[in-house]
Amino acid sequence: MDNLTIALDAMSGDFGPRIVVPAAIQALHYYPNLSIFLVGDLKEIEFFLSKENAKLVTQYQEDDRLMLTESTSIITNDMKPSYAIRHSQGSSMRIALELVKNNKAKACVSAGNTGALMGLSKLLLHSLTGIDRPALVATIPSLNNQNTVVLDLGANAECDSDMLVQFAIMGEILAKSVLHIKNPRVALLNIGEEDIKGLDKIRAAASILKANAQINYIGYLEGNELLTGKTDVLVCDGFVGNVTLKTVEGLIKIFMSSFKILLGHNSIIMKFLSKWLQRKIVKNFGYLDPGRYNGACLLGLQSIVIKSHGSANQKSFFAAIEQAILAIETNIPEKIANSLSSALPKSE
Repeated sequence: MDNLTIALDAMSGDFGPRIVVPAAIQALHYYPNLSIFLVGDLKEIEFFLSKENAKLVTQYQEDDRLMLTESTSIITNDMKPSYAIRHSQGSSMRIALELVKNNKAKACVSAGNTGALMGLSKLLLHSLTGIDRPALVATIPSLNNQNTVVLDLGANAECDSDMLVQFAIMGEILAKSVLHIKNPRVALLNIGEEDIKGLDKIRAAASILKANAQINYIGYLEGNELLTGKTDVLVCDGFVGNVTLKTVEGLIKIFMSSFKILLGHNSIIMKFLSKWLQRKIVKNFGYLDPGRYNGACLLGLQSIVIKSHGSANQKSFFAAIEQAILAIETNIPEKIANSLSSALPKSE
């Protein structure tokens, strides 16, 4: 794709331009057709640009592949979304989204306040027809080299049955478009597999999905089966989804780092064995590293917005940029818009 331009909220997340700037330079190096807007405090951005390869940075700027856009304020993580939206003029997050709105960029990536990003995205970029509220979605690796589309991951703490059905339909379209699964299996995350289990909204959503012949609905799935590959699309509300994802990521980080303790053992034989075992684990389970799949797409908007972890390091933020590139290349919003009219339940 020729016009591959992304706007980065450089002031977002726990580390701001310290992480976003080197990740941007890395992305420009890996993707020759990519252009990037860095939005934020220009003094801070230029300070971290000076720490990168000066020749590369100069060349990217001369080729108009790296463009700096100044902002005057930051939406912090502790701001209430309603307050942040009312006072968003001049903020790095809003300006990055406005670049997308004005067709200067194809996507926005931010590690900032999730509620504010959700509200501003809906205000400036608008939801697709038939979607009440966008959902945060990510593709999570599972066993046997499979992947599972999971949504919502935190954009909507409370959801009714209609929203869960909309999420299921969008997730199914995403699985077809990005994962190239012909007939994706769709499941609802619940506290048991029996039909009588769960909240009223989950059981109501299940009834609607069962009646939809276009959806390959397979029933309920419990949280302990998230990484088993039993389903291609897993649907839940944002509160449950966020807690579930962060719990899994925390356990994976503990698992992947546990062998560092063994490396400190005094025995030469133990050090050798632990290093060998660590290499084997990284080889066989490295795909579970949360940094590799950072970047949740705000699905259901007319444009592309990617939410990065607030605590993302350079590798993780680079992965979020790659998610934006993939969403642009696969033209996710248009594919969902084209499929929604036939997939959504008809109102009576």
